[in-house]
Amino acid sequence: MLAILKKEFNGFLNSLIAYMVIAVFLVATGMFMWVFPESSVLTYGFADMQTLFSMAPWLFLFLIPAITMRTFAEEKREGTIELLLTKPITDLQLILGKYFAALLLVLFALLPSLIYYYTVYELGNPAGNVDSAAVVGSYLGLIFLAGVFCAIGVFASSISSNQIISFIVALFMCYIIYTGFDLLSSIPALASYSYLIGQLGISYHYDAISKGLIDSRDVLYFLTVIAIMILSTKLVLSSRKW
Repeated sequence: MLAILKKEFNGFLNSLIAYMVIAVFLVATGMFMWVFPESSVLTYGFADMQTLFSMAPWLFLFLIPAITMRTFAEEKREGTIELLLTKPITDLQLILGKYFAALLLVLFALLPSLIYYYTVYELGNPAGNVDSAAVVGSYLGLIFLAGVFCAIGVFASSISSNQIISFIVALFMCYIIYTGFDLLSSIPALASYSYLIGQLGISYHYDAISKGLIDSRDVLYFLTVIAIMILSTKLVLSSRKW
């Protein structure tokens, strides 16, 4: 698995994908945090990073499917998937290697944003007047969110040899699981089940963690969704034996 992870991660670094993802993420979040007056920290005068944590999920919604769309689709298109599957590794090791390579790249994109935290920390009056617990919780929520989106992206890539189709499927699935359940819960006909339906979506659990309160139920939710998508990918790969 580690060999696959290293190969995939080096593949990202040897292409423009990694640098484009990191650049787009940092430039977009930087513009919203410091430049655009509607969301700028300098305009509102509050030492917090809510702008970053509210915009990052929407950026991930597009960037992560762009990262993961090649994981299996490219192998299928080039005909190297059969060769890869003959190696002395299990399907699960192959999937996890590709999954963690994509997740590691997303974490690399998140890492430079710590500069924003330091800046907000210093701008506080007095310095350090920032809710650090909420910041830690929000970063943890973003990591879990990235984990779910990467798992969905790898699954979408496994069902097609066309990278564009994989991207669209992953984008649609990520959108549905992030905000689709919230939209369903707002339908008047489902009012009696609105709370339950809302809990099925990621945004409910992401918002809960972002408050700085790490609840085991929220963590279990993210891990469960990741496990379901990883096992679904394994089922798709195993279908070749049927």
